[in-house]
Amino acid sequence: MNALESGAVDILIVWENLDLSRYVFRNPNPDSADIVKYLDGRGERDRTNFIDAETGAELEQIDNGPLLEYLANKYQDFGAPLEIVTDRSQEGAQFVRGFGGIGGILRYAVNFANFEVEEFDDDDFDLDDYS
Repeated sequence: MNALESGAVDILIVWENLDLSRYVFRNPNPDSADIVKYLDGRGERDRTNFIDAETGAELEQIDNGPLLEYLANKYQDFGAPLEIVTDRSQEGAQFVRGFGGIGGILRYAVNFANFEVEEFDDDDFDLDDYS
């Protein structure tokens, strides 16, 4: 998503059954930007995703909806055509298993170490959820 928002994605590729939701929360710090989170079903059930880690206060939800719908409505704003793929072919199934259903062809090399990312816990990710 960081590469897409920075304009580095030349072609956006998304699985037709992508099961992620995009949540926008108002940051409790008025000087900071809104907080955007991408959650699957398990993440939506985890209430810690809806609480500010610094203050412990519940985050005010501004917007939420399916990520695929958001991308279908906004892909032109990012300057990348949207290609929707199915998992009914061998290549599509491999894309879903390998990339989780979302990926892109980059215009240029991107150093992703420069982006601030949420910590990812491998224990929460199960490839069987995507087969």
